[in-house]
Amino acid sequence: MTDSIQLPNQAFPTTTGEINLAEVASEWLIVYFYPKDSTPGCTTQAVDFSCIQDQFTEQGATIIGISRDSVKSHQNFTEKQALKINLISDKEEVLCQHFDVIKEKNMYGKKVMGIERSTFIFHNGKLVKEYRKVKAAGHAEQVLADLKALKAA
Repeated sequence: MTDSIQLPNQAFPTTTGEINLAEVASEWLIVYFYPKDSTPGCTTQAVDFSCIQDQFTEQGATIIGISRDSVKSHQNFTEKQALKINLISDKEEVLCQHFDVIKEKNMYGKKVMGIERSTFIFHNGKLVKEYRKVKAAGHAEQVLADLKALKAA
């Protein structure tokens, strides 16, 4: 599709310590951005990815969620929902800006800047598929199906 977005060679805090996306050892990396921990759509998406995480692992893929929430918020979210995926805290919006996911949104009639739900699939560090304006429900299954199709191609 496109290779315009490179994985940044920089460490970011997560629920399990620091991670550098450019150094993730998996052949396949799925990075998804979501607006806020513990909100309905974001919970649906995180739980869905966690429920089928084993199937992603079987495909050689690592899933990482990213939002502007703090590590503490991510830890609470992870514990409350029994999430199996790692979450990056991007409070400074470094990754959000890098992946161009901060968009103007309309919240209750007010214009605000927020994260547009987006997902990116990388193969050996190269972007092979991206999703913008994602709907949370059913998205994890779609990404898994697309991953399988990409691997078969």
